[in-house]
Amino acid sequence: MKSFYTILFLLCLQQTLWAQDSTANYLKHSPKKATNRSAILPGLGQAYNKQYWKIPLVYGVLSVPVVTYVYNNDLYAKTKFAYEARIKEANGDNSNVSKIDPTLKNLSAGSLQSYRNIFRKNRDVSIMWFIIAWGINVVDASVSGHLKEFDVSNNLSMQIAPMKSDAFQQAGLSLQLKWKHSK
Repeated sequence: MKSFYTILFLLCLQQTLWAQDSTANYLKHSPKKATNRSAILPGLGQAYNKQYWKIPLVYGVLSVPVVTYVYNNDLYAKTKFAYEARIKEANGDNSNVSKIDPTLKNLSAGSLQSYRNIFRKNRDVSIMWFIIAWGINVVDASVSGHLKEFDVSNNLSMQIAPMKSDAFQQAGLSLQLKWKHSK
């Protein structure tokens, strides 16, 4: 119950601190806020960018390495215990052999060691993929935050036009970018 009140206090404190920002900061979208929020809690930057449809995708992508971690960690623990029981059995201690998972009872110590190493490697790789997925979430929030106020109005134009230089008596192409500032 104490942790609930602690979390509630921190959320209220966070709202208080956000309320103390100037009104100018609320009028302009901040990519830095989107990045920081997404780094703290996945999907929070997407919510700040008002891209709510991305939040289930973020958690869907993050759930894959979490599920593979849990699966591989469970099998790693089982094969590690079975391997250690087989080693103790070879030294004359049969106390843990009956506690070996039934699916692993018929495997030799060498096979158990091999499976243990595979599950440990897969568990560690799933941690790496989780970190990469979290990083992609942060990058997505940052890029979307930067593009949030990107001007795509009719005030922008780009033209490729023929060009003739009288000074050098050459012909070519010119690229002209034009934008109008709104008043």
